[in-house]
Amino acid sequence: MSIERLLKAQKQENQEIVSAILGDGSHPDANYTIEHHFSSTNFERLEKAAVDAFKSGFEVNDAEEMELEDGSVIYCFDAVASHKLEVELLDQACEALLTLAAKQKVDYDGWGTYFIDENGDEVRDDEFEVEDFEEDDETLH
Repeated sequence: MSIERLLKAQKQENQEIVSAILGDGSHPDANYTIEHHFSSTNFERLEKAAVDAFKSGFEVNDAEEMELEDGSVIYCFDAVASHKLEVELLDQACEALLTLAAKQKVDYDGWGTYFIDENGDEVRDDEFEVEDFEEDDETLH
């Protein structure tokens, strides 16, 4: 799929996720920790993507190795930012990160965040993760 089509789909998903989180009562004026997910079967490519994300101003966590259900192995990392939960900011970040992923030939797997309560505190309990606000058991992006 072309970057333009991926970006169009991601922008629609950004709008849906933000609406769902805020609709469920998450604090609208808080700064959110946004974790953008990357993965690849090629560690060297993933490492180059992590360096590019860092140079673009994102905090980058250490790459992790994950075994998939079929027994294959992938490597992944998160590029982390902190800002308001605004669709425009997410759209800009997603465009830059989708372009970065295409350049390095790795997968951009969307983003995630946490519910923020009325006191402005992140709720990191599994029962309140953003994935739980998704409808139709879709993957969080």
